[in-house]
Amino acid sequence: MLIGCVIVYMVATVAVGLYAATRVHSAKDFMVAGRSLPLYMSFACVFATWFGAETVLSVSAKFAHKGLGFVSGDPFGASTCLVLVAFFFARTFYRMGLMTIGDYYHMRYGKFVEVIASLGIASSYLGWTSAQLSALGLVINVLFPGITLNQSILMGAVIVTIYTLFGGMWSVALTDVIQTAAIVIGLIIVAILLGNKAGGFNVVLAEAQSQGKLTLFPHITASAWMAFIGEFITMSLGSIPQQDVFQRVTSAKDEKTAFIGTLTGGLFYFGFAFVPMFIAFAATVIDTDYIAHFQASDPREVQKILPMLILNDTPIWCQVLFFGAVLSAILSTASGTLLAPASLLTENVLQQFTKHFKDSTMLWVLRAVLILVAIISTRISLNTKSTMYEMVEGGYKVTLVVAFVPLVCGIYWSRATTQGAIFSILIGVPVWLATEYIYLEESENLWRCVPPHLYGLAAAFVGMWLGSTMPNWIQHSQPDPEELAKKRSVSMGH
Repeated sequence: MLIGCVIVYMVATVAVGLYAATRVHSAKDFMVAGRSLPLYMSFACVFATWFGAETVLSVSAKFAHKGLGFVSGDPFGASTCLVLVAFFFARTFYRMGLMTIGDYYHMRYGKFVEVIASLGIASSYLGWTSAQLSALGLVINVLFPGITLNQSILMGAVIVTIYTLFGGMWSVALTDVIQTAAIVIGLIIVAILLGNKAGGFNVVLAEAQSQGKLTLFPHITASAWMAFIGEFITMSLGSIPQQDVFQRVTSAKDEKTAFIGTLTGGLFYFGFAFVPMFIAFAATVIDTDYIAHFQASDPREVQKILPMLILNDTPIWCQVLFFGAVLSAILSTASGTLLAPASLLTENVLQQFTKHFKDSTMLWVLRAVLILVAIISTRISLNTKSTMYEMVEGGYKVTLVVAFVPLVCGIYWSRATTQGAIFSILIGVPVWLATEYIYLEESENLWRCVPPHLYGLAAAFVGMWLGSTMPNWIQHSQPDPEELAKKRSVSMGH
């Protein structure tokens, strides 16, 4: 029954994606769903895209192993990002009426910064997408033991690529509504069932308290504090200049919907992220044998705690609910993380080196690039041994150093110039890469245990200040957003 339900769910998801293709008539429809999503869809897109495999399987397992003090990046940093976007960026993004976040860098700083920032942002998605494909492969592998993990990853990649390929953002939006409902209902029921099996909510909570899992700041060493701060900043600030965030804001039907959808999606994400944490820790209370996964030589083994518990210790109806919720979380995030870099690479990189595409050509190029991103991400997921949490965090380091400073200074510092943005990138990236060679996570010396990307972030701010206050040798006149839309091949419809 479980296998049959999973197959039906996968087929239904692909069918919804193919139906979404009937709403796609232009690149605008493909990338931002025609800027027409109502509040419930906007909320669902924000929540479902961010509530991915790493939240359900990786972050929850890390909490069960080490506690709240070691998950500062997600959900604390991730939800902080969405709140910051809602209050300080959503209205600005929406009013500009642009298709991609790369268009912002073009308008504010010119083509060179647009291309470099877009490449950096697009590359950051490879780790996030790979994490989702790895998770999908893990779930398929658990359900179908006769299929190898690599074969399972390939199968999952094909499924996600097909339904995203045809429907684009409309596919993401329609499936996210269904998947949000599956995630919330499924995980809440599973949490109640396993909580009762562990002795009740209070028993699980008391056990977590006694083991120090609920202490947010348990760190007593400088290196531990630096890791805590580094993860939080990476997720809370490095996630802001991301195409998926931009797409969800600009896909809303109006500015108010963009703000409320992002804010409520972020707040709900923060609260609901504790549900899989509760489930994962309840698993160790129910059966202490699952703790052995924490000592496995392969760090990815810890991510199997929840799937194995559900398969071995719950009735079939609970298995259906859990795997339905997990597959929903993975598919919703994977589709969004495939679409985002494809949009950036097509709109903000390829068009700079070719004649501007006609709208019909743009659609086909978008789909071709999406397939390329899927192939690269699949290749990474087949060869990496990092956990999903590590893969996601690694991607955001790139955007933190390359794209965050030009974005925030471009909006909130009137003196920011193109020269400042170029200096920010040219100084920030080398400092980040150079400090990787001196970084020691457990060092007694404070300067050596500071995460390298934080040095890069500080250097990026210095570069922006230097470049913007020095004599300006690099001139750039900002185009009007309407004029930029006309120059681009896509039909913006403003």
